[in-house]
Amino acid sequence: MADAPPAAVPATGAPAGIDPRGPRFAAGITAVVLAVTVLTGSAWLLAAQVAVFAVGSLFGVQRSPYAWLYRRAVRPRLGPPAELEDPAPPRFAQTVGLTVTGIALLLAIAGVDLAVEIGAGLAFVAAFLNASVNYCLGCQLYLLLLRARPTPRTSH
Repeated sequence: MADAPPAAVPATGAPAGIDPRGPRFAAGITAVVLAVTVLTGSAWLLAAQVAVFAVGSLFGVQRSPYAWLYRRAVRPRLGPPAELEDPAPPRFAQTVGLTVTGIALLLAIAGVDLAVEIGAGLAFVAAFLNASVNYCLGCQLYLLLLRARPTPRTSH
């Protein structure tokens, strides 16, 4: 985003730079898609959401289709964000979503009953929490794993 204020380098070493409202907007769309998926049991709709998660996981949340929609339709109508966010935790959250829904899709293709509904339902809970109360389960898991990582010892 060209008009965004500069941000500090987060703990991960990657430059910060995403508007934190973007992933929350994307979570809202994701929650709607997954709710419809649960209600319909549509493997095709789940496959579409798996593809969206794959783009966000592999190329970064700022390159996902929902981020594109946010940048084009929503962001121009808002003021600048108060601060920018490290893209690593939301990207990890996309990977978690990809894993959960991807496994569900593979199980559905293998003929497992209710795989679509259960996988989409689990992912829906996470997306709904992010969209409604700004609590990102995947981001929290990322931070927990980051804290659990052993720290290098320094010699004196």
